[in-house]
Amino acid sequence: MVHHDQEWILRSRDRDIINQGAASVIVGHPLDTVKTRLQAGHGSSNTVQCALRILKHEHFAGFFKGLSFPLASIAVYNSVALGVFSNAQRVICQYRYGEGSRRGPALADVVAASVVVGLATVTIGAPVDLVKIRLQMQTPSVRAAKINLVGADSLHSIALNNQPLYRGPVHCISRILRNEGIAGLYRGVGAMYLRDIPGYCLYFVPYMLLCDWMMPEGNTTPNLYSVWLAGGVAGSISWGTATPMDVVKSRLQADGVSETKYKGIRHCIQQCYQKEGLRVFFKGTAVNAIRGFPMSAAMFLGYELALKILQDHRS
Repeated sequence: MVHHDQEWILRSRDRDIINQGAASVIVGHPLDTVKTRLQAGHGSSNTVQCALRILKHEHFAGFFKGLSFPLASIAVYNSVALGVFSNAQRVICQYRYGEGSRRGPALADVVAASVVVGLATVTIGAPVDLVKIRLQMQTPSVRAAKINLVGADSLHSIALNNQPLYRGPVHCISRILRNEGIAGLYRGVGAMYLRDIPGYCLYFVPYMLLCDWMMPEGNTTPNLYSVWLAGGVAGSISWGTATPMDVVKSRLQADGVSETKYKGIRHCIQQCYQKEGLRVFFKGTAVNAIRGFPMSAAMFLGYELALKILQDHRS
């Protein structure tokens, strides 16, 4: 039985882990907005130009469009990703080495568990990503729509304000469900699978290899600095290499608001290549790599702290 003071410590630490995930989303979201605009073909040729354009027309708040939904779901998403990884790894090791084996996971075991994570998290992540991208892609609502009014002596013109298509995440979801059904929330899900399955392999494998490499001799667990650094580097590697399919996913999810340009993954790749060349698939690579460091460092730090809490509780 856990005493009341132990329960308080566990809850306090759990809140710290969740807060780390929330902080990483808030820190990374401005770069994510820039990345989304670049990848979806929003008229900017590079990162700096895109950021300056947002700042000029939408002010600082423009960088945080679509933040609320990822922020609300980050705790669930991280819990699912890390929980599935730990359990999949345990089951795979039990199957391969026996119930009582104390052997650590081999590289193949980590890869297999990472694939399971990629398959599991897309179910949650696809609607969150879709809503986030739809909100991020909403540009300033004021456009010059001139209506000529003929008076007695002169011709006047006035500008009308176009209302934004989505007023927030709830309105966005309801509108997508009304117009496109449940399938609409999973637009681009195939590209997300192709991004996340190899992406998680290049997420967990580098993390574990780097932790093992930086672990002091004689220790069985990495220190917090090693966890933070290994997690950040792994995040940069994973997000940087995932960029080509991330571009395709972003374009498919941003598609279908006013018109549908892409029939699927292959058609999107063909159209993008024909119009913009091979370089289109590397838009936002630097932003992805930079943004991946703090987000992943916080995620793995929370993961290792949670494991330590569980081990201390059991002992």
